[in-house]
Amino acid sequence: MTMNPNSFVAAAIAVGLAATGLGLGGVALFPERVEARGPQSVSPIAKVLIPAVVNISTSQLSKGPKGIPLPDVPDGAPFEKFFDDFFDQEGDGPGVGRKVSSLGSGFVIDGKEGLIVTNNHVITDADEIYANFSDGSKLKVEKVIGRDPKTDLALLKVTPNMPLAEARFGSSEVMEVGDWVMAIGNPFGLGGSVTVGIISAKERDINSGPYDDYLQTDAAINKGNSGGPLFNMDGDVIGVNTAIISPTGGSIGIGFAVPSDTAINVIAQLREFGEARRGWLGVRIQSISEDIAGTLGVAESKGALVASVEPDSPAAKGGIESGDVILKFGGKEVATMRGLPRLVAGAPIGKKVPVEILRKGKPLTVEVEVGLLKETPANDNEDDAGGDGNDKNKDKDKDKESGSPGGIGGLTVSALSDALRAKYEIDEKAEGVVVTEVEAGSIADKKGLKKGDLIVEVSHVKVASVEAMTEAVGKARKSGRNRVLLRVESGKGAMRFVDVPLD
Repeated sequence: MTMNPNSFVAAAIAVGLAATGLGLGGVALFPERVEARGPQSVSPIAKVLIPAVVNISTSQLSKGPKGIPLPDVPDGAPFEKFFDDFFDQEGDGPGVGRKVSSLGSGFVIDGKEGLIVTNNHVITDADEIYANFSDGSKLKVEKVIGRDPKTDLALLKVTPNMPLAEARFGSSEVMEVGDWVMAIGNPFGLGGSVTVGIISAKERDINSGPYDDYLQTDAAINKGNSGGPLFNMDGDVIGVNTAIISPTGGSIGIGFAVPSDTAINVIAQLREFGEARRGWLGVRIQSISEDIAGTLGVAESKGALVASVEPDSPAAKGGIESGDVILKFGGKEVATMRGLPRLVAGAPIGKKVPVEILRKGKPLTVEVEVGLLKETPANDNEDDAGGDGNDKNKDKDKDKESGSPGGIGGLTVSALSDALRAKYEIDEKAEGVVVTEVEAGSIADKKGLKKGDLIVEVSHVKVASVEAMTEAVGKARKSGRNRVLLRVESGKGAMRFVDVPLD
């Protein structure tokens, strides 16, 4: 059957119009089909949540010289107040005190007590803090109950005249990539704003600290959103907006939020103790590369490799040793090296937890009583790959026992002497062989070995002389291995493992 082209076009137009519910004369044939198109509106839930979200304004007295002058903004301009908030004109000259303002967001978690969650960086160095509510009211923050720089969270206290609208926490664990979320905050000081997006990724590490585990979202997060809530579509807080990646300072769809499961634990401790109290294991760990995984007999590059164990620590008392691979902690899988500090930090202090390890290829379970972490700069859970590497002077005091252990290209080692201990600041109790030369571009150089590094073990065999190290490398070669695992001490006792291929 054939159809005239003109008839075919007319029929197609008629079908298209019918699909929209309109006749040829523009009259709706099927009015019941005419309805709003697009995603379901979030207006009903936003109206309920907005009152629980606050704008945080802070000010501090600056004693330095007068800063950037106020731009020439015409009276009555739309953003006149915005500029007034950020550029204070007080102070008549250098050394004269002036107030510097900043803005952020927060949300109420206890309406009766007047407890507000925000980011620590929002209130850092503030002399005065105010919570501004959506109805135009304002309350002065009477007390900073506690703050935790490592998760960038803070808990504030105001005294309300009547119970405040409050938000409730939900579980971030159940959120999946692709789930819808909504951010409410105070971008650029404009006041309460609502944006919608999805969870773009989970467990993001942006190298901001040892406990990075961020939710990533494409909901618009801008300056001023910091400390505000990220809601799921049930109206539960599943994240605290904290950071963005942007070359312009504005949203490009890459924002990060502290997961609610982390925030709940930290906020509870700030509320009870005024500080975050974390679990402590007492190990220095490193990630497991594919090469090291093969050397250790680990099926996949998962878990955390114990580089060293602190004496008298919970790990030492529980039987964990250097060279162990921690696979599970408290029944939870250690998917990556950075996952272990988060698991330990959140473990109940004083409670014994099972730790599943792999020791020389054999599975083993030990029990460790979690200790209390003392917050110091030395609490880095990842080993430092440092070392000297800048010494341009030749070692004129080489020990007679020195040379290159056969099989490791470009590496010259020497037995420890008093002169070498002093030169490389090696502890008098340390044992091993010291690296005295590393040939540029060699295997040893590519693997990060540096002059002054102390090689303590070769494939879990302790070495205290060049002869012992050469023997250990030789045994590895005879057993059919083409790589060895070196345990290396560098930079004030920092331990790490280095997987080295043999020539």
